Amino acid sequence: MSEQAGSARRKFRSHVLVEGILIAVLAVYLMLARGQVVGDDLTFTVIGAGLMALVTYWTLNTLRDALEVMAVRGRRLKH
Repeated sequence: MSEQAGSARRKFRSHVLVEGILIAVLAVYLMLARGQVVGDDLTFTVIGAGLMALVTYWTLNTLRDALEVMAVRGRRLKH
């Protein structure tokens, strides 16, 4: 049981690290996009849309991992 808890925690920590990096990249993109008109440069817009979709997907994945860590802890407390 403790192996499962450790594995879930390690996975969650690595996902939080990637989450932070993705949010930093998105912040840089938004600063660069400040002067751009949406759709003016199609490539820039597509990159931004893809980046926002990736950050959204990764955030949901990280939240799932957080719930998994809490479930493992809750299971451990019951026993």
